[in-house]
Amino acid sequence: MADPTLLATHDLDAVVAQALAWRAAGRAVALATVARTWGSSPRPAGSKLAVNDATEFVGSVSGGCIEGAVIQEALEVMAAGASRMLEVGVSDETAWEVGLACGGKVEVFVEAVAPDVGRGIARGVLEELLAARRAKRGVVLATPLDGSAHRVIPVDAGEPRGEVTSGGDSLAAAVARVARRDQAEVIDAAGGALMLEPHTPPLRLIIVGAVHVAQPLAEMAAVSGFAVTIVDPRRAFATEARFPGQALVIGWPDAAVSELAPDARTAVVTLTHDPKLDDPALIAALGSPAFYIGCLGSKKTHGARRTRLAEHGIDAAALDRLHGPVGLPIGARTPAEIAVSILGQIIAALRGAA
Repeated sequence: MADPTLLATHDLDAVVAQALAWRAAGRAVALATVARTWGSSPRPAGSKLAVNDATEFVGSVSGGCIEGAVIQEALEVMAAGASRMLEVGVSDETAWEVGLACGGKVEVFVEAVAPDVGRGIARGVLEELLAARRAKRGVVLATPLDGSAHRVIPVDAGEPRGEVTSGGDSLAAAVARVARRDQAEVIDAAGGALMLEPHTPPLRLIIVGAVHVAQPLAEMAAVSGFAVTIVDPRRAFATEARFPGQALVIGWPDAAVSELAPDARTAVVTLTHDPKLDDPALIAALGSPAFYIGCLGSKKTHGARRTRLAEHGIDAAALDRLHGPVGLPIGARTPAEIAVSILGQIIAALRGAA
């Protein structure tokens, strides 16, 4: 029987864990993964659905418009103990029923979960993938679409570790690309079509200054998938009551930011308006590979900030990494609106649209 706590979510960890639990209980299991999409699609490439031989399923590869066809295909794949690609077209009428403006086409790779390599995806591969995700180790799952053996490729700061090449075009470059974009992709490799799925550590947002704007920003960022940390030396500001469920660091921002060690999947935003707090945090952040560093304040305030940081030895190229005034120019006025503009700019930087 399916674990109801897992069936209640489309979380990828839950899907993989349920597939393994069913397999351990002796059930036949298949795993379906969105490989490619064209047109409108409710679920991106890499989305997964697990099915057992009692037709229980967890996860989703669409908004519900193709699940029936995928489950039927999964039952046939279980019986054969193999894998196959399912191409499904979604009509405009069906798309409208699940909240899409228009139809499209989806390719879903369906494979049996097998105890050994060579007859679908090996149980050991899924165990390795789940362990890496739970330990927050970055990996890319490489799935040959001809049904041959999978690989779990470690990545560090978006770059693959170890020898990873394939023919003329480097597999290492493709692995690095999907890890940086955080988006699954099918490539033409030397041995045939290969689906690459990035499984990277959670995005992080470090907010310096437990001020009023930080409250909606922390909430919105958490909903958007960021692990949020609030940094402020003022205990009256950084409280659980004001930031329920968020990680709080009571301490000086320079030491806190350095200890938090921002990486290439981390954004840092300073909100205090106090140079004694913001400037040391920015200096620490500029010494890291953080993909986004933003500072609250007017253009005049930001100009003065650049001058102060330059006097501390920060060069012009580093100063140009700062987003100031922080946020997209949408005419935001209220704390919530300012938070929307900041988070929008962070996501634009993450997705290469800034």
